[in-house]
Amino acid sequence: MLHVPVLLEETVSRLVTAPGGWYLDATAGAGGHASALLAAAGLDARLLALDRDGRALDLARAALEPFGGRAVLERANFTEMAAAAARCGVTGFRGILMDLGVSSMQLDEAARGFSFREEAPLDMRMDDRQELTAAELLRRLSPEDLAQVLRRYGEEPMAKRIAKAAGAALARGEPLETTTQLAALVERAKGGRRGRIHPATQTFQALRIAVNGELEALERALPAALDLLEPGGRLAVISFHSLEDRMVKQFMTAHEGRMESLARGGARWSGTLPRARRVARKPVTPSEEEVRRNPRSRTAKLRVLERMA
Repeated sequence: MLHVPVLLEETVSRLVTAPGGWYLDATAGAGGHASALLAAAGLDARLLALDRDGRALDLARAALEPFGGRAVLERANFTEMAAAAARCGVTGFRGILMDLGVSSMQLDEAARGFSFREEAPLDMRMDDRQELTAAELLRRLSPEDLAQVLRRYGEEPMAKRIAKAAGAALARGEPLETTTQLAALVERAKGGRRGRIHPATQTFQALRIAVNGELEALERALPAALDLLEPGGRLAVISFHSLEDRMVKQFMTAHEGRMESLARGGARWSGTLPRARRVARKPVTPSEEEVRRNPRSRTAKLRVLERMA
């Protein structure tokens, strides 16, 4: 399945508020958002595109080729955005985008191990230069630690039962090396399938987040992005599950702050610096038409923050 950029028009219209300037797509993927940003921002605009997935970056490079030297691409995690910007000589961005979703290319390439629809090595690495895979993580974690991972990153209510079953299988010498082996184990541990959602969905999400350190990376990247914005610049974040969205919302709320009344009269602003304002109080979500065209967009939420002077 070709990767379809989620909330494309909604994102571009909120990020591009004037022609020209530098933009950063911190999770370039196949380059859909990046191409639209450059097209909307005009001939004087430039863009830095980052992605830790080398195969995704190749697709972004092809998509951005028509823009020539206006697009600079680098293989890097978005936690490294400040260093990447410094290498380009950029001191401030007019807009920064962070799309936190797993791309369709990653999900549909069976060998990557993100999906349980086909048998594949239990890999789940977004960056194949790192050593830790999902299979290796399962071998390393005790049942207690695995249960904690499943609860924290997958919000899996039957985490303890699944972790116990995985620990027992590994102790018996049974392999947990492929996506289908793990999916079958989780399905048995949860008592079979009920409804349309596969029983292993939350387990696979939890392992993917843990393998790639996604929440830890997001925690570091959000303040780095806000620091890189020029006054009036905007940060747009597209999240796909409640853990990410909660972090993004709390971060934006902290920088938006609030006015506090003083005992001696008057008021002062209280919050985390740099000061910012949310462009909209509620997240932007896909239209019914977009969900029909791209069912994977169903859970997407877009939040936008503007840095103030």
